[in-house]
Amino acid sequence: MNHTNLLTWQDFKNELLQHPDLHLQFQYAAGQLVDASYHITEIKQAPIVSVDCGGVMNSWTEVIVQLWEPEQRDSDREMKASKALSIIAVVEKVLPLNPLAIVKIEFGNSQFDTRQMYPSQFIASGENLLVNLAPDAVQCKAIERGGSCGTNDKGEECCAPAPEKKKVQLVELTTLAGNSCTPGSGCC
Repeated sequence: MNHTNLLTWQDFKNELLQHPDLHLQFQYAAGQLVDASYHITEIKQAPIVSVDCGGVMNSWTEVIVQLWEPEQRDSDREMKASKALSIIAVVEKVLPLNPLAIVKIEFGNSQFDTRQMYPSQFIASGENLLVNLAPDAVQCKAIERGGSCGTNDKGEECCAPAPEKKKVQLVELTTLAGNSCTPGSGCC
């Protein structure tokens, strides 16, 4: 997995710690903010173990913060970063979270299909700490390593169609005239 620009759990918490009195906003699309009455409903830790198309095992951990918009708005202002930190503290008393895990924010509403996104940028402005979210993307780890998608030393690709098997014509040996063995003939 390409971890070069992804935020770790510790870095995410550090951003919140720097701005405890700011209202925490999440922008999931251009000009689209998660509603002010959102809740942090759960924080998940997901260890991922996979084998890519090149046959290489990969592993990493993700911490996923789930946001939920209630049907009935119950607040006109987003929670402060300090409240998010208190929720995190409650979670970490029960589940120690890997500080090096990659952070994802999970969100969806009636106009936006639920998905996991990366916090890509924090902008402190006035009373707000805006977290811009960036979509996740599919990647080919084999190509990112400089290889190709599952090719082996013979140049065969994992996704290429299987070669067609040759058909072999079977011959019944007992019906051939001439040099055939029969029981008791001494040839076997």
